Amino acid sequence: MTGPKEQPLPPDVLDRDDAVEILRVFVLDGGLSMAFQRAFEEPDMWGLLLVDLARHAARAYARESEYTEEDAMSRILEMFQAEIERPTDTGTTTPRSKGH
Repeated sequence: MTGPKEQPLPPDVLDRDDAVEILRVFVLDGGLSMAFQRAFEEPDMWGLLLVDLARHAARAYARESEYTEEDAMSRILEMFQAEIERPTDTGTTTPRSKGH
């Protein structure tokens, strides 16, 4: 049986019983499919998570393409703002089932 191409666990979470996975995102049929749990007491922590994720993505583009880190970050922020203002697809959020 084959499954999705998953990322390896980050080295600092290996052998840690207190680590909790909060977000899993896959590219599927040209779109995104994700699973997550709220995880934080306050919603502003998601802002921190999104900024950290954008920084890592910008660094990856700088390392693996013609983009500089600054150019990649600028493109990420432009699309973020455009998607906030004019969503292409707001999607749906389905609560986790008891068996999940």
